[in-house]
Amino acid sequence: MDQGVWMVTMSFTRWGPPIDVLPLFAREEQALMDVLTGLDAQQWAAPTVCTGWTVHDLAAHILGDKLGRLSRDRDDYRTTAPREGERFGDFIDRINDEWVVACRRLSPEVLFAMLVDSTSQIAEMFGRADLDALGDPVSWAGDEPAPVWLDVAREYTEFWLHQQQIREAVGARMLDDRDFRGPVVDTFMRALPHTLRDVEARTGRQVVYTVTGQGGGKWTAQRTAGGWEIDRVAPTSRAPLASVTTDADTFWRLCTRNPADRDLVTAKGDENVCAAVLGMTSIITSSNGSPSPAG
Repeated sequence: MDQGVWMVTMSFTRWGPPIDVLPLFAREEQALMDVLTGLDAQQWAAPTVCTGWTVHDLAAHILGDKLGRLSRDRDDYRTTAPREGERFGDFIDRINDEWVVACRRLSPEVLFAMLVDSTSQIAEMFGRADLDALGDPVSWAGDEPAPVWLDVAREYTEFWLHQQQIREAVGARMLDDRDFRGPVVDTFMRALPHTLRDVEARTGRQVVYTVTGQGGGKWTAQRTAGGWEIDRVAPTSRAPLASVTTDADTFWRLCTRNPADRDLVTAKGDENVCAAVLGMTSIITSSNGSPSPAG
């Protein structure tokens, strides 16, 4: 086999089977619109879990992310880059804050209209993409180029996560239906091979992560000659190196550094490996380890 083909094959198998979120973009956006439509001025100004950001700010951030993706990926318009010596997570935080501050001049009505328009364009752009091709890295899943489907799924998880934060801030019902939350859990779990990158184990050893409740399932990471690979299957080993179980709500909160109840987590096996698994992060983080609103 050609070396280049071998490397691409290894990259694809590392992250498990593809995730198709394309049908969900419009539905997730409609759910967000349903929440935003009924908000009063006080709710738009309500604080969120993102320190210093209100519901209005989070809505503006979602808009900025969509417009940024369209500008970069569809129009090939790239005018921002990290400053010399600036860590990527800090760069993302800086440009996000700059955008949010500027958008505080916009009314909720203007934000609402722009969100509706940008979502249809995002769905159209991703619908034309070759999801099986290798694209840019997904930073929390590894430094090497990742399949486009993983990047698209990552984008969906960000929209879903920020909608959850908005819903939580205004006391609305959380978007926890299996159809919406299941792909988020599945996508976040693809950070597991990168999380285990420094865990030394013989070929064939396994680490199991089980998520209960709506959108849950069982994922097994297995050590191979080329590193750790993940699949959504039951373990074949009777004695995994480590095994972690928690519910779906706790899982996404752990992966995004949102407040979570660790008493709902069961961990068995190698304590160091369990600690590594529970430290898995499926978002961009700042240099101080705090979650970036970029998700």
